[in-house]
Amino acid sequence: MSIGVFDFFSGCGGTSKGFQQAGLTPAFALDFDGDAATTYKRNFPNTVFSKTDIRNLNPDELAELNAAHDITLFCGCAPCQPFTRQNTKKPTTRADSRRSLLSHFGFLIDKYMPDYIFVENVPGIQRVAGNSTLTRFKSRLVSLGYTPTVGVIESQRYGVPQRRRRLVLLASKHGPIKFPEETHNPDFGVPFSTVREWISHLPPIKAGETHPNVLNHRAANLSETNLKRIKATPSEGTRASWPAELHLDCHAKAGYSGHSDVYGRLRWDGPATGLTTRCISLSNGRYGHPEQDRAISVREAAALQTFPEDFEFFGSMNSQAKQIGNAVPVLLAKIFGDHILAHAKKHAR
Repeated sequence: MSIGVFDFFSGCGGTSKGFQQAGLTPAFALDFDGDAATTYKRNFPNTVFSKTDIRNLNPDELAELNAAHDITLFCGCAPCQPFTRQNTKKPTTRADSRRSLLSHFGFLIDKYMPDYIFVENVPGIQRVAGNSTLTRFKSRLVSLGYTPTVGVIESQRYGVPQRRRRLVLLASKHGPIKFPEETHNPDFGVPFSTVREWISHLPPIKAGETHPNVLNHRAANLSETNLKRIKATPSEGTRASWPAELHLDCHAKAGYSGHSDVYGRLRWDGPATGLTTRCISLSNGRYGHPEQDRAISVREAAALQTFPEDFEFFGSMNSQAKQIGNAVPVLLAKIFGDHILAHAKKHAR
């Protein structure tokens, strides 16, 4: 059974890659970011790609592709920044406009009535009070005859080596569909996947170095002071071990207690902290390598997002980190893809 995947706000392709690994067919993808578009097209050469804003897409462009598949899955993992806890700025016109992207995605659902719908975003999207974007979107699906399931999942419970909470909406027009069963739970004898399992095999490199034989295995350079800081941080440790002269001024302020993981090292034998768009920066989270004196490389960040090692990223280092941090973990998408395929075999005939 072939299921055609239409991946809106595709980014570099984490969702598409996971669904592809589950046996689904990436048929169409859309994203406005130039580097993400390059990465996607290089890794999915047989997928029709539209480098445009969904608000500018002519919906009739999808008609022929949509008709080519008996079963279709529309993914709408819109930019999450307007809803994230890290967004402490006042709303801007651009942020407000991004809140409407889900509505434009809903219009395409109205027109093509895909068999399945998958949406991933930060949990904060459900905390917006009143007649919010998410509330209106769910109501729209129900009015069209879909049965949506919405909840917050923890990626580490699906084998992803990362503590990453995300809101997921899954809907079917072929009757109710629940989330797949969790695959990892230490309380039931299945420990979470670890940093060690996913990156320990990669060859060592230094800060600022690029490995000649491993795709995207490149680490950001460090200033002299930050190099001293990471060297003063014990294996798997935090900045609590630094001598006084290495502390930042803000850390010395009376009553300061926040961001204790910043400049810290990842732990080998547990999931990583949730990766952000600055996941290769030592000063933006607990992104130090567990042992080597540097932040994690682009390839290591990609591994913690469960991308396969032949998946190549393009653009500047900061752009690559942004693509990785914004992506849906590949393994999470695969598990949901397996689940959707099983549901379709049973119900979508």
